Amino acid sequence: MAGNRVPLVSVVMPVYNGEKYLAEAIDSILGQTFADFEFIIVDDGSQDGSAEIIREYLRRDGRVRLIQLETNGGQADAQNRAIAESRGEYIALMDCDDVSLPGRLQTKLDFLQSHPELGLLGARVQFVDQDLQHVSAKDYPLRHAEIVLRLLMLDAAMSGAAVMMRREVWEQAGPFERWPMSTQDTDFYTRAVSKTRCANLPERLYLYRQHGNNMSGKNVPRRIDAAQTIRRRWLQRVGAEATPDFIDRLDWLSTGIKLDWRERRMFRREIRRLLDALVASQALVANDLPLINAELNRRLEAMTPRRWQMLLHWRRHHFGR
Repeated sequence: MAGNRVPLVSVVMPVYNGEKYLAEAIDSILGQTFADFEFIIVDDGSQDGSAEIIREYLRRDGRVRLIQLETNGGQADAQNRAIAESRGEYIALMDCDDVSLPGRLQTKLDFLQSHPELGLLGARVQFVDQDLQHVSAKDYPLRHAEIVLRLLMLDAAMSGAAVMMRREVWEQAGPFERWPMSTQDTDFYTRAVSKTRCANLPERLYLYRQHGNNMSGKNVPRRIDAAQTIRRRWLQRVGAEATPDFIDRLDWLSTGIKLDWRERRMFRREIRRLLDALVASQALVANDLPLINAELNRRLEAMTPRRWQMLLHWRRHHFGR
């Protein structure tokens, strides 16, 4: 990068013993159609040849910056260190075993610049094997209200490694905190949704490589416990109910477990109070509520015993409601 000119985008990528796929990840960023970026790579105490690979790119391309840590502190600390030392107005995250498709940075930057209300932007991703062959695709909700609802149900709301955000979102929401892999992103989102609007693009701009060493595939019970703790703290932070019974009922929204009419009526009141708290905390606005209520009503009806479902259908048919 010529002189001391400040780049528009900072790409940050932690690396820990990632030599096997590291060159592909770096090449995918350096080969972007958008070029006005700095690429900050944090060698987080690697014991393999990762540092040597990064230094070779450092010699080749002036946009690459290396932060080398003596001991491994984990992804959250490495990301925070890179972001704190970055200069760009926009921050793009990247994992060292994945691939960003060539138009990723330009597409996201264009969208953020044309939607000033948005501060956090993800995209749909494609899961690939070790050889970058297609395995499956993951769709994420496109709109802010849907993202908040997914977070409430502990369902995948955004792909952390594929995110681009405005710098002030990280500054206002607070740094990444140490949680089991993938749940640190969930924790950050629960703080960010009260600071900015979020969205996902429908395009697939990121290849997520699945292999035996993926941290996100390890210790699933620990990650589930962490996600539940994060949600409970989020609800407490915004002043919403976080009783064990209510938390159970939130989980049932994803399972379709049946509720009797008393439970259903109680749950509706609890949800109404929850939505009021989220609006008060600015995680939602009034215009989000019709979409969220429609989805919650659909799920609640699926949780209704069959006879009650038949009555609802009859009432709608005869009275239009």
